[in-house]
Amino acid sequence: MNDAARADALLADLPRGGRGRLKVFLGAAPGVGKTFAMLQAAQAQLRQGVDLRVGVVETHGRAETEALLTGLPQQPAQRIEYRGVALSEMDLDAILARPPALLLVDELAHSNVPGSRHGKRWQDVQELLDAGIDVYTTVNVQHLEALNDQVRDITGVQVRETVPDWVLQEADEILLIDLPPRELLERLRDGKVYVPEQARAAIDAFFSQTNLTALRELAMQTAAARVDADLNRRYRQQGLEAPAVRGRLLLGIDGDGQAERLVRHACRVAERRHLPWSVVHVDTGGERDEARLGNLQAAQQLAERLGGEVVLLRGDSVADTLIEHARERRASLILVGRSRRRLRRRWHVGRGLAERLLGLGEGLEVSVLDTEADRAPALAHARPPVQWPAYGLALLATGVAAAVALGLARFVELPNISLVFLAAVLVIAVRSSLGPALACAGLSFLAYNFLFIQPTLTLSIQRQEDVLTLLFFVLMAGLTGNLATRQRRQLQVLRQTQAETTALLDLSRRLTAATDRQAVLAAAMQQFGHWSDVDVSVLARSDDGVWRVEAGVQRLLAEPERAAADWSWKHGQPAGAGTGTLPGGRWWWWPLSAEEGPLALLGISTRDGSALAPERRRLIAALGQPLAQALARAQLAEDLEAARLHGQTEELRSALLASVSHDLRTPLTAMRGSIDSLLALGEQIPLADRRELLEGTRDEAERLDRYIQNLLDMTRLGHGELKLARDWIAPADIVASALQRLRPVLAPLQVEVQVADELPLLYAHAALIEQALVNVLENAARFSPHPGRLRVSLEAADGELRFAVSDEGPGIPEPERERIFDMFYTVARGDRGGQGTGLGLAICQGMVGAHGGRVSVGEGLDGQGTTLTLHLPVHPQPQMDEESA
Repeated sequence: MNDAARADALLADLPRGGRGRLKVFLGAAPGVGKTFAMLQAAQAQLRQGVDLRVGVVETHGRAETEALLTGLPQQPAQRIEYRGVALSEMDLDAILARPPALLLVDELAHSNVPGSRHGKRWQDVQELLDAGIDVYTTVNVQHLEALNDQVRDITGVQVRETVPDWVLQEADEILLIDLPPRELLERLRDGKVYVPEQARAAIDAFFSQTNLTALRELAMQTAAARVDADLNRRYRQQGLEAPAVRGRLLLGIDGDGQAERLVRHACRVAERRHLPWSVVHVDTGGERDEARLGNLQAAQQLAERLGGEVVLLRGDSVADTLIEHARERRASLILVGRSRRRLRRRWHVGRGLAERLLGLGEGLEVSVLDTEADRAPALAHARPPVQWPAYGLALLATGVAAAVALGLARFVELPNISLVFLAAVLVIAVRSSLGPALACAGLSFLAYNFLFIQPTLTLSIQRQEDVLTLLFFVLMAGLTGNLATRQRRQLQVLRQTQAETTALLDLSRRLTAATDRQAVLAAAMQQFGHWSDVDVSVLARSDDGVWRVEAGVQRLLAEPERAAADWSWKHGQPAGAGTGTLPGGRWWWWPLSAEEGPLALLGISTRDGSALAPERRRLIAALGQPLAQALARAQLAEDLEAARLHGQTEELRSALLASVSHDLRTPLTAMRGSIDSLLALGEQIPLADRRELLEGTRDEAERLDRYIQNLLDMTRLGHGELKLARDWIAPADIVASALQRLRPVLAPLQVEVQVADELPLLYAHAALIEQALVNVLENAARFSPHPGRLRVSLEAADGELRFAVSDEGPGIPEPERERIFDMFYTVARGDRGGQGTGLGLAICQGMVGAHGGRVSVGEGLDGQGTTLTLHLPVHPQPQMDEESA
């Protein structure tokens, strides 16, 4: 390491102008104990006499956390008004006016109230650090900006409050606060993180075992990366290269038949040594047949299943590229297979890949797995057929070049004639492969010598300079032909990669919009529909082993195909045509699996009966991964929906039982008491009292009738059995009838009726609209003070009729205005709130909605109370007969 790099490292570690020190308590999720640990550290600092203060600490009602605040001096929060609500924030100015030595600032990712100096709390912390104040703070790993997308992929939750990663990178100390997921879930269930209602929702939405495990891994990786960076900086200050503390195993593979064996061996070595491991393939641009590509793809997929990382590199030298990558990843062990013995190795003994790695990888451990004995059968495969058309094209290009050169011979110098033949070599190299290019170079050499080198029309050479010219021509022709061929192969690889990437992007885009299993399968069939040479089918298997075609080609499976499908489903591996497992049928099966097991079976069959091409298999395997993830996501959504429906059903049943036991029992009890009194005392009760008892019994009977009618109406609305017998009716008649029905209920109130003139007729089910208006009026009467005003207005505007009922009650807060239409929901306000079943407004919305209308909520009389408005559409009015008029 040079002196400049060492000086930079020393300068980076020096204190920056009296800047405070930042200590971050990092956790994987809320509830792991970050704030608790921060307060414990603060108590220790306080006992040592450190001048500290609590800037802001969020205890979330946790008793053990609040106990640790005892004795710690706290900075009073400032009150900031936002939209009429006073909110508290950390008083930054007061802290800077009387700065402590150490300040506690909880929840680093918190967003400040609009109107604060800074939009984010981490910006407040930066100002405090610049003022020379040491800060203790807490943050969860999901709030790091660089991990935002990864956290969203893990949890399905988009975290809005984030902290730039450089804030943690500049921290002087990061302390990882860890808690196993099982213990955190127990704390959640015990109400030590959130209140029970919130804890239950949090477990369902975010705090799952899988999410917590993944977030814990991210937190550990973040802390480990910081430790590694600190160690590297310390070594650089001493002018030394930092050693690899944990290390990494790198496996270099080629596309030979032993690639999968190498992957399995590397996995075992990594497990024994407790090392992370990567499978690396270096693409040098050389030509590879389909068998080698298939072996490489299979080895990479195996590595992913075994937990390894797959890396694809490009470079001219395999050894140099592997060593450079090992230095970047701080690897400690490189594992490769024994190099294939070629003819050139008989001349250059000891210059295989392993030997070159040993020569370049000073300080690295290089292990070689000898697979030569197992490699012989793989090398005995037949050579690819000779491409005779390409060699014929090389001969034709040489003839054309010779004719052009003869035509130009009288106009240009002899050395320039060779450029014409070089152009022919380049054309052949670009259009074919290396063999025809070398053949074209050899033919061009002979033609150039025969036609243009003295003596002409012979292959003999008299002058020495002509010999050098021909040698340089052969050298340049071979080099340019080889270079052009390699560029052509690389272009083909890039085109293939681009096609696969495009297919993956198209499928991912379609799957993103899919919300259920059928939509996912439809998106997959749309993607596979572009392949006109194959048939595609997606199968699902029931618990009793019966196969069902969910998408694609509908056909019965023959016995070999059924056996292959069963094996593929059971073992989670491809089977069928073109594989080594049950290849007797026409279909190739690829399981679409998740962690819990297979979700579906993808079948591919070529229409001409030929074997599926290896590149098509690789593309299907690549497309199968996002398809399986989408199916798993759809399955999870269905399970969550089923759980939600089950919870709603239980809630509805509980509410209904509560309604039956209370709201229906109350009028029955009152009626029974009145009847018992009449039966027991009879004529002894004065006439006026008997009349009062009978009227009370009648009122309670009507109340009971309304409750039962509400339940029946809600049931019919829920099952779609409510029939609309519409007719033309005057809206004012509906208002008058509703007021008449509720005359005893509305008696204590001052009722105002405002009906506009010349109202259109309403085409509706009169009884249903009247019942809806009765429910609204009864709801307003229940919450109105006695005596109080209640206004009923009826008007026509904007193509609709509006029945509005306004009261002077306590009103409905804006957050609850949408919920009042939920079944069994009541807004309790004082002694008179919470009465009734909570079905009246739900039925009202259902009845009005059945007519194509809606119900809105607004302010009441003089800004007090509530106004409920029924909006009903106005239909084209009927033509009135002149005689009847």
